[in-house]
Amino acid sequence: MRRLGSTQLTFPDFRGATRLLVVINLAAYFAFLLAGAVNSGLAGSIFVHGALVPQAFLHGWFWQPLTYSLIQVGLKETFFGLLSLWFLTGFLEGIHERNWVLTLYGVSVLGTAATAVLIYLASEAIGYSMPSIPLFGSFGGVFGMLVAIGVLHGDTQFMMFPLPISIKARYLATVYGLVAVALSFGALRLYAFAELGGALAGWFYIRKAPRRGFSFVFSEQWYGLRNRYYRWKRRRAARKFEVYMRSQGRTVRFDGQGRQIDDEPEDKSRWN
Repeated sequence: MRRLGSTQLTFPDFRGATRLLVVINLAAYFAFLLAGAVNSGLAGSIFVHGALVPQAFLHGWFWQPLTYSLIQVGLKETFFGLLSLWFLTGFLEGIHERNWVLTLYGVSVLGTAATAVLIYLASEAIGYSMPSIPLFGSFGGVFGMLVAIGVLHGDTQFMMFPLPISIKARYLATVYGLVAVALSFGALRLYAFAELGGALAGWFYIRKAPRRGFSFVFSEQWYGLRNRYYRWKRRRAARKFEVYMRSQGRTVRFDGQGRQIDDEPEDKSRWN
């Protein structure tokens, strides 16, 4: 485990959840580039169908909250997005478990999408026409992880690459949030508020989620249910065996777990 509070000078290990998220997003970026090289119309169709447009989502394109974060457009934006994803995910994975980190990212991405849809619905309710700006990229998930680091490991200092200065995680998260608020007054207001929604979803997750993540709790519940089923089968088999033995003129008894109860007194002479 890292010593918290120290300055992070190098990139974290490229493994586990970090490698999975970065490779998936990088593969999606190159797939989009390849589609554009083969047929520009194909790339446009992928963007239209994959990016999140609240109007389209409300008209039945329900897959968009799951696909919009994979739409990476622009070399500079993709580079900094994946760099942030590698750095933040790797840092968290060095302290928390893999499933916890993956769930945090997923919750933040979905929280960003939900916020974008809610903003659109609110604008329609008050009669304000919101510009139809597609939402794409992984920055919603990045915001959620940034908030997690700021809240849980706020004293950790990060280098402000390429500047030779460092800043504490809690202040870095605050700066990102203020930038998002500033963008909300421009044409990208949907992006800004949606990313803040992803940050809020990430904050809610780290406050309310189990320490090992929902996937661990689900697996524990599943195995518990399976074990209860097997215990029920064992008790049922024990009852059937009792009935059978009574029909043979013998009496056997089983406890509530389906284990046979031995009524014969224990021979303690062997211990003497």
